Amino acid sequence: MKLQRTLTSKTVESDPYSLAETIALIALGPRAKSRGELFAHLKKRGIPEDIANAVLFRLQEQGLVNDEEFARAWSESRQRAKKLSKRVIASELQGKGVSSDVIEIVIAEIDEEGEYENALEFATRKLRSVSRFETEVIYRRVHSALMRKGYGSSLINRVLRELDISPR
Repeated sequence: MKLQRTLTSKTVESDPYSLAETIALIALGPRAKSRGELFAHLKKRGIPEDIANAVLFRLQEQGLVNDEEFARAWSESRQRAKKLSKRVIASELQGKGVSSDVIEIVIAEIDEEGEYENALEFATRKLRSVSRFETEVIYRRVHSALMRKGYGSSLINRVLRELDISPR
């Protein structure tokens, strides 16, 4: 560990740009990342801000970092796999350092009917797992699960009516 730190310190002193670029490219290996995530990663690794910004600018020019593409892919993935609402997706993207302008563009692409279909599909799946309980418990659990996914009250009520789930 000490040897690695020593080598890293010497490398930073000799060619910090190359080191920063290598760190960023390695970080991009497993999955795409936002500019904000990469910037935070580089700062955490001890790269000065000006060098981090230069490396990120160059990676953006090369098309390896694109916040709009990243946000769009993140949104589609989270809708498909986790059935998350616009609100939760926007919050996640904000946490990943995506600008509010890009978030607005991507969130605007999610139509109300698509969000309703995701909520309905999720609620149907949840209903199967709680169907053995009493009506009130079913209502409470499905309602709570939809709320945790970030859906609004009007959409939740629409889904619950569609599935004929009511608090009796």
